[in-house]
Amino acid sequence: MARDFKELEVWRLSYNLVLDIYKIINKLPEYEKDNLTLQIRRAVVSIPINIAEGCSRFSKKAFLQFLSYSYGSLKELYVLIMLCKDLKYINVEEYKILYEKLDKLSRKLFVFMTSVEKENWFDWFNKKKKIAKTI
Repeated sequence: MARDFKELEVWRLSYNLVLDIYKIINKLPEYEKDNLTLQIRRAVVSIPINIAEGCSRFSKKAFLQFLSYSYGSLKELYVLIMLCKDLKYINVEEYKILYEKLDKLSRKLFVFMTSVEKENWFDWFNKKKKIAKTI
């Protein structure tokens, strides 16, 4: 049975981040569409996509690899959003709000990766499945 990525808080946070970022990037200048805007879209969308794809993998090592890709895209997004602020494409308040969301997701994703690495996390989904059958 495949694990349901939608049950993961890190996936939900990353998905909501995509929606937030898409609202912001509409403010970027037209001449940035083929550069900064495209890079931001790729980075932010990569986060929930890699979490979801990792849930389909059969080994802990493969799952962690996809979580690592998500984490890398998240760090890339930090820099891209900082550039948007410094280039005055977004204001300081918008930056602070996005930074807080990025920081929260970053911390939670790191803790999640650590917990997957340390324990037999794959049993978590099996336990949820058994509980659902008894209800």
